[in-house]
Amino acid sequence: MNRAFVFGSDIDTDALAPGQYMGGGIEVLAQHCLEAVDPEFASSVKPGDVIVAGKNFGTGSSREQAAQALKHLGVAGIVARSFAGIFQRNAINLGLPVFVGGDEIAGIEAGDGIELDVRNSRLTTASGTIELQPLPDFLIEMIADGGLVPHLEKRFARERANRGEQ
Repeated sequence: MNRAFVFGSDIDTDALAPGQYMGGGIEVLAQHCLEAVDPEFASSVKPGDVIVAGKNFGTGSSREQAAQALKHLGVAGIVARSFAGIFQRNAINLGLPVFVGGDEIAGIEAGDGIELDVRNSRLTTASGTIELQPLPDFLIEMIADGGLVPHLEKRFARERANRGEQ
């Protein structure tokens, strides 16, 4: 099982993508992701781990690097009580799953074993399965394709093939 990284409410994009590292590329930026909240996060998160958070995750600026840094680190998805709208859309556009969870997610603690089932909008912990607010099928498909750009490239290639074009 993967691990849960638990954060409170109002985690902002400055914590996710600190401005002083924006010029260093995504590799450098990701190394400093959430260091103001958890200095060990970037060095200890592993591909497949899941962030569980309170309300208003991703508040602040519209910088898409906030979601990009998490994806670069291999975060499988984020489950929060609520999201800042721009962050939520940026995450989905980049292929990073974001789900709204109810009161049940409050019982998840840092380090708990956790699995995110994106297709079925479920979070599985040692305590059981938590149903999450489902995303529409077209967004699940877009996330599965890796985000908006790969999704559109796939769609356009399919349309060209259907027309017999190369």
